[in-house]
Amino acid sequence: MKIEYLESRQRLILGGAVALSAAAGLATAAGAGPVARFVLAGLALAGTAAVVGEAIEAVGERVGPSLTGLLQSTLGNLPELFVGIFALHQGLTSVVQAALIGSVLGNSLLVLGLAFLVGGLRHGTQRFEPELPRLISSLLLLVVAAMLVPTLAAHLGSPAAKHSTALSDGLAAILLFVYLASVPYFLAHSPRLTPPSTLPTEPPAPAQAPKPEAWPLKLSLVILAAGSAAAAGAAEWFVGPLQAATTSLGLSQTFTGLVVVAVASNAVENAVGVRFALRAKPEYVIATILNSPLQVALLLTPVLVLLSGVVGPSHLTLVFPPLLVVALAVAALVVTVIIYDGEYTWIEGVALISLYAIVAAAFWWG
Repeated sequence: MKIEYLESRQRLILGGAVALSAAAGLATAAGAGPVARFVLAGLALAGTAAVVGEAIEAVGERVGPSLTGLLQSTLGNLPELFVGIFALHQGLTSVVQAALIGSVLGNSLLVLGLAFLVGGLRHGTQRFEPELPRLISSLLLLVVAAMLVPTLAAHLGSPAAKHSTALSDGLAAILLFVYLASVPYFLAHSPRLTPPSTLPTEPPAPAQAPKPEAWPLKLSLVILAAGSAAAAGAAEWFVGPLQAATTSLGLSQTFTGLVVVAVASNAVENAVGVRFALRAKPEYVIATILNSPLQVALLLTPVLVLLSGVVGPSHLTLVFPPLLVVALAVAALVVTVIIYDGEYTWIEGVALISLYAIVAAAFWWG
């Protein structure tokens, strides 16, 4: 890798990811305590996810926002896929369910809220093409329905309750079909970029050292592949001591999945959307951040449902704890209302972050 392609921040991220991965690997090999291994592996997982985000941002300099969002959400969710597979292998179904919901909430509320907050404070009201964001929010509501139906069937004692596994597999197949149908539509309807003349003007910055050249596409793809492979190892180290560590820390499995696992494996790399907000690129903010929870819902969740019978001792179904489904439904509705007008402000970011804190607090005890 040529050093001239890397900014100081990027060198720090890459170096930190390598150091944290090495520390997590050494702690695992040395048989360190579960809490130490869990924390180091979580930091390594977040570091590798950040590396993936950097590479995707570099790709985004060469392609449009729709393809950038697709890459961000697909490859950015690989760490969470690995965590889900290893957790299912250990029978931690409740952790996986909470992590899936937590990933959607973490990106659509916490990360999107942070982006709206910093972007709105720095550049004022930001406007974007609302067509695709509206479609994303509609598809998220479809996923809410796909979880709500089997959950209600199970808790209300309907005849379908005895067939929750078959019902979940069927709904998972439907969600995958919707995902496959949506990909070409998203790529064919890339939102228009905001014309440079509409962007807020800023006073000239003081003279700085020349900015490094943009990463070549080949280098970006190599780093994407390497970061994804490193994430697989970090995910295994992360899940191994999870039960013992959370017990020692006094954390419930639901809160661990909803907040800790979701943030460590998924939300950190989506901080690239916050950087887009600082650069007054609202289309990229929406595309990179909202595509991620959509793919968690339409792709990652059904894939794990269908794989669970192979990789785990128990089958993952779409029968979720009712409060998790309610939290997801509320989040989807709030996001839909906020983005429907095609603009965002900093106070809307505060509202999204506050809703995330409210939901997380409700699950602190389990």
